[in-house]
Amino acid sequence: MTMEFLSAGARSPMPWKNGGGTTYEVAARREDEGGGLADFDWRISLADVAAHGPFSSFAGYDRIITLVRGPGMVLTVDGVGHRIDVPFQPFAFAGGSATDCRVLGGPLLDFNVMVRSGRVRACVDIVHLDGPVAVPVAVAESETVVVMDFQGRAMVRGTSRVELRPLDAVQLRAESEVSASSDATAVLAVVRLTDR
Repeated sequence: MTMEFLSAGARSPMPWKNGGGTTYEVAARREDEGGGLADFDWRISLADVAAHGPFSSFAGYDRIITLVRGPGMVLTVDGVGHRIDVPFQPFAFAGGSATDCRVLGGPLLDFNVMVRSGRVRACVDIVHLDGPVAVPVAVAESETVVVMDFQGRAMVRGTSRVELRPLDAVQLRAESEVSASSDATAVLAVVRLTDR
């Protein structure tokens, strides 16, 4: 089992594919490492959203978005409005859908998981830690798992130990079982990426 620490401080800002905002890539799998923002099997990122406007189109991808902080937004996806104003509640939609964003009262930070349709399946589970009780996180042989710290501090333990602060993450590969815990309270996203 490998545990790769993904520090929040090591990420560089990049413009959105459509130029309408800023994104910070957390992790991705590309066949061609020189590939751009729209050439990947899966990609996990954070995005600053400060103004109304359209989302970039990612035809051929499935997308899950989660509000991390800020007042939220209304996403109009193929003409249907969805209010995304409660933190830590994943919302799934097709990446190629016509998607417009209306910001609710101020800037926000969101968490994005995108996977190539038919090739990779993604699941985002939110884990609330309260005190020193450890929560097991199983990693199957066919999976890549990324654990992102949304709030508080947490410890991920397996063959080694990684401390996560807000917006840090750890990428886990190969069959194993790890656990996550916190001395106080924390909120984590556990992203499971499985090849179909």
